[in-house]
Formats: sequence, C-alpha cells, structure tokens
Amino acid sequence: MKNIFSSTAFWQSNHSNSINRGLDRTLINFEAEETVMKDADKQVERIVKEWYASNARVEWRRLQQDPYHQIEFIITMHFLEKYLPRRGTILDAGGGPGRYSIELAKRGYSIVLQDLVPEMLETAKKKMRRAGVLRKVRQFIQGSIEDLSAFPDASFDAVLCLGAPLNHLLKPEQRQKAAEELVRVAKKNAPILVSVISRIGLLKTILVDFPHEMQYAKHHWEVGDYVPGLQGVGFTAAHWFLPEELRELFEKRGADVLEMAGLEGLSSHQPKETNRLYKNQEKWRMWVEILLDTCTHPSVVGNAEHFLLVARNSRNSSRR
Repeated sequence: MKNIFSSTAFWQSNHSNSINRGLDRTLINFEAEETVMKDADKQVERIVKEWYASNARVEWRRLQQDPYHQIEFIITMHFLEKYLPRRGTILDAGGGPGRYSIELAKRGYSIVLQDLVPEMLETAKKKMRRAGVLRKVRQFIQGSIEDLSAFPDASFDAVLCLGAPLNHLLKPEQRQKAAEELVRVAKKNAPILVSVISRIGLLKTILVDFPHEMQYAKHHWEVGDYVPGLQGVGFTAAHWFLPEELRELFEKRGADVLEMAGLEGLSSHQPKETNRLYKNQEKWRMWVEILLDTCTHPSVVGNAEHFLLVARNSRNSSRR
C-alpha cells in the first residue's frame, strides 16, 4: 500500500505549518487532493484499528499492571463516583476492553459499550461474562466516536470517553464532530467524562523513555500530531492534547466544564518510586490521599501522562 502519510498533499491538508512551502498548490487538482485526504483518514483509522486489535490484552492489563498504572484507574473512579447519578444508563464510548464498564456494571448501572475495534469488543464480552455482569450490558456496538447516530439526542444519563479514544482523531474537524456527538447523546445536565493523553506529558515521556527520539519533540509540541514511522515508532496514530484545548473543544459544544484532573497526579513519570512506595501500605494510603487532593491543581493537570475533563451537558437540544 502506498504510504500516503509521506505525500505532500496529505501534509498540506492536515499540517499546514509543517509542509513543504515551496510546492505550488495551484498545481494540485482539488478532487485528487480530496481523495488523498479521504484515503489518509482511512489509513489513520486502519493504523489505529490494527494497533488495538493486536494489543487488546495489553490494553486490558494496562490499568492494573502495577501500582503506578492503577493510579489512573483510582483517580478516574474517584471522579466517576463523585459525578455519576445513582442509577441510569451509561454510554462507554471508545470503551475498549471494558475495564470501566465492568466496574460500573457491578455497581448496578446499565451499560452501552461502543468501540472502533471488534477485537476490543470481543475481549470486553469475555471479561464481562467472566465478571458476571454481561446482563447489565444493553448493547455492544462497533463504530467511531465521530458517529453516534445509532443513538437519539439525550439518550444517556452519563457519557464516558475514557482511555484516550479522542486522541486517535488527527484532524480538528474529526475531534470537533466527536465532541459534538458525545454532548448530543447526553441528557440535559448529564455528566460527560473524557480522558486524553497530554501533550506536555508526552514531552516528559520522550525525556524519560525515548530520548533517542528527541529530534521529534519540537514537532510534538508545535503540531501535536504523531504518525508512526514519521515521528518515531512505538505507538499508533495520535493527537496530543493541551488542557485548554480540550476545555475549549467541549465548551464550544454546550458543555460546562466542572473540573480537570491529572490522572497520574504527582506520581506522573515516577513509576519506580510509586511502585516502591506501594510496598508500605500505610504510606501508600497517605500518598493516594495526596494525589486525590492535588490532581485538579492547574500545575498538575497538564503535566500528567493523561488528564481528565469532567463536564455537564448544559444545552437543551442538538446543534447539529
């Protein structure tokens, strides 16, 4: 397959600040360029689907593999417990292997689990069956968070988009459409919780784990997009978020942002120290309390590997 990510037309359409400015755009046929853009979108989706199809088990284990990674789950659950209604139907959009769906189903919620990747949904079904909560799942549905047309307006008592599915939409209009859809299907005043990979956190990850890819750091900071093979290797296609960017994305679509939180908190990028502390359970409990007390501080949010936005749907009807 032709690598359309290396084509000038693709980069002109999607990364105007990093294109070859010497190319005369008037030589490009508009219809051909539009075809390239559509092909590029399809290839991004294919790359993302292939990555998660081959890493479904890894993604299932990710939040429980060690105490450091458990912190993301602990802090996320803290905010779910704080903002979810006592009962109702929850959309877990881009819910992957169902880690949060299972936990919420155990607590009595009805779940609709949606994901782009069939292998993720199959993993979720197996895990839910094993956990004894399969009956709490109203529907498994394959699809992108860009298109929630299977659901009418105001369908859900809460909407989740956790684990960074929003990061895998590289074009701004795709992210705008996804945010629009997530707000649209939430009932009036329903909570909407979205977590993403941080752009600032990503730069720290390069320093700690990938210093051999430091030549791409400026691109990650200025452009915020990553395509494997062009800006390093090791992950699938993604856009890295700034806190203010995510806030604006949802506020412009009728959501009131209530809180934002760094999901690894003060432990971010400190796995060895965090895992070592876990061996002393008294100190661990103290530290988790500190993490929960400080995770919403503005200096912590963007510095974490992942951060969470908690919003509420404040609009009365669809703006589609």
